[in-house]
Amino acid sequence: MALDAPHRGLLGDPGRPAGIALPPDALPLVLGGRVRKRWRYVGAYGPGLSVCVGLVHIGLLTQSFWAVWDRSEGRLRERTRPRRGGVRLTPGEVRVRDGEVSIDLRLGEDAVDAVETVTPYGPAHAWTLKRAGVPVEGVVRIRERELTFDGLGVVDDSAGFPPRHTSWRWSAGVGTDKRGRAVGWNLVDGIHDDPAASERSVWVDGRAVHTGPVRFADDLSGVRSTDATDDAAPAPGSGAPGAEGRVDLAFRGESTRARRDNLLVIRSSYEQPFGSFSGVLPGGVELVDAHGVMERHDAVW
Repeated sequence: MALDAPHRGLLGDPGRPAGIALPPDALPLVLGGRVRKRWRYVGAYGPGLSVCVGLVHIGLLTQSFWAVWDRSEGRLRERTRPRRGGVRLTPGEVRVRDGEVSIDLRLGEDAVDAVETVTPYGPAHAWTLKRAGVPVEGVVRIRERELTFDGLGVVDDSAGFPPRHTSWRWSAGVGTDKRGRAVGWNLVDGIHDDPAASERSVWVDGRAVHTGPVRFADDLSGVRSTDATDDAAPAPGSGAPGAEGRVDLAFRGESTRARRDNLLVIRSSYEQPFGSFSGVLPGGVELVDAHGVMERHDAVW
């Protein structure tokens, strides 16, 4: 049975699509002529320290990665391996053991809304569960140095059978607004981006709301809404009148993860800079202290 329309809802809500394979149930290895993809990504972003850790499975292949952006030292440490290696991602926890670097984080995933999106792609479908503004605490150890993290992050769980060639731009971030509220966001163009039932969301004090389509600057310097008034919209991050109901973010990149893989039948090219954000989000959310990532990813998988 194929999915006939996109679905968006909070995890556990009624109305979840029936008759198709969705997590936590096992997904077949191949569906609609496409191999199964699944991943879990955790990002913890703050003014002094930002961390991301991921596990990706494409068919029977596994890739793990981690990165630590230490702003005080001005250094990015990262590693990607063609196996699980020392990366462990379980509900509520992140653990990495890799040479001179260890990462131990605890995630308050249940403290925020979990937004579930299922999108049909021809004879198959893809699924994702997003959380942002997640409380995160823990430590990163680099040789004899110990860096503590006590802030906010994002969690991305995804699985399914997107098109063989998938290209997207993505932004995830966290911070506070002028009213002192905890804020998180997940914005995308290119995957799970139906105008009315996408994964695009803004979280304020843990509660999520949907936002409309967005457009990313070619150089990843900003992201803004694309609606009927787009031509008259303020420049990214301007905070000009009329921007309070829109996505209007400017991004200042600081350090970039980038990688190209060519495994013949699987190819991937991405860049994902860490950095800081300014601007506004729907609902009159004016960011004061916000950090996160932008991403450009092109995959043949």
